[in-house]
Amino acid sequence: MFEYFEGNYTWNMAVNLALAMGASIGDLDDVSRPLRRVAAQNDDHAAETLFAAWSGLGDKVRGMAERDEAAGRLLSAGEKYRRAAIYYVQAERMQQPAFGPRQQAYDTMLRCFRKYIQLSRRSCERVEVPYKGTTLPAFFVPATGLAKGEQAPCMVHFDGLDVLKEIIYMLGMPDAFAARGVSTLIVDHPGVGEALRLKDLKYFPEVEVPAAAAVDYLRTRSDVDPDRIGIIALSLGGYLAPRAAAFEPRFACCVAWGANYDWGAIQRARHADPNSSLPVPHYWDHVGWVFGKASVEEIMEISHKITLRGVLDRIRCPILVAHGENDRQIPLSAAKQTLAECVNSPRRDLHVHTLAEGGAEHCSIDNVPLTREAIADWVAEVLGGHTA
Repeated sequence: MFEYFEGNYTWNMAVNLALAMGASIGDLDDVSRPLRRVAAQNDDHAAETLFAAWSGLGDKVRGMAERDEAAGRLLSAGEKYRRAAIYYVQAERMQQPAFGPRQQAYDTMLRCFRKYIQLSRRSCERVEVPYKGTTLPAFFVPATGLAKGEQAPCMVHFDGLDVLKEIIYMLGMPDAFAARGVSTLIVDHPGVGEALRLKDLKYFPEVEVPAAAAVDYLRTRSDVDPDRIGIIALSLGGYLAPRAAAFEPRFACCVAWGANYDWGAIQRARHADPNSSLPVPHYWDHVGWVFGKASVEEIMEISHKITLRGVLDRIRCPILVAHGENDRQIPLSAAKQTLAECVNSPRRDLHVHTLAEGGAEHCSIDNVPLTREAIADWVAEVLGGHTA
């Protein structure tokens, strides 16, 4: 993995994620080089210094986008709005929930992302998935080349613990699916993105409930084949997607982009080890926010329920687990255990990204194209898309 900040796994993950979404390494280096001295502190002050640098970079690039837009250079403006959205979202997700400027950065990211989609003429439709008297914000990305009236297979794409639908989109998986004749519905489910930040919908273990809502929505669309709907999710999604497929029989396939067999056990190990590799700073504050819990003790109490033990035999569809050999958050054994217990799945595949191949870190964040291509090809083969 590209380790820009020596010895700071969490910040290095943020850099790699930003680059995978399309950030400019020159932009990041310009504002991050002075931060190398404070990165070792890994405390509130350090995180806020990172926020000031990266959100300031967002302001700079957004200003250039606005000037391009005013001059009628709309395609160039769209790409700059994309990069600005990346810098804002990464600055925001690296802060504790109570950090005051966080909400403004998130709101500005949403506006920049909308501008990017609009001015770049991206095929990405914002939709609302009906859910328990409210809605789950989502993006629908159609398969390319569909004839009028043609139905395409579709993947429901859930997030992870600290990832948003905008990040999922900019990582390129929906475009990879679209090129292979598969549509995507990217959903901010309870506990992430707009569902958490703007609707205060908290995460709960029975993810099949929002997953079923996504299937219900897709079955109302004339451009989606109701018999070819799958689910994919990353990171914590290694629990989310298999759990949803186990309890929602309408899913035709399942992809765990990074395994997560027993999330509760991982949390107990992390709490016991102060040197654990964590995805975001203020990790326990973030988890408490996602779950609506006030203490680590309450988090640990609910974490026991977030395991795939005893449910995987319910999966009756093909399943793929893609995992990195050098994943420092979740061991490879979790991927093997997940597939070992899918005894009733007609097809069980494990794709391990090795150190020699690349993409060996958590969710292959160090080389996203490799896992994107492997997953997209598998889904196309299983759901009846195409790979050529």
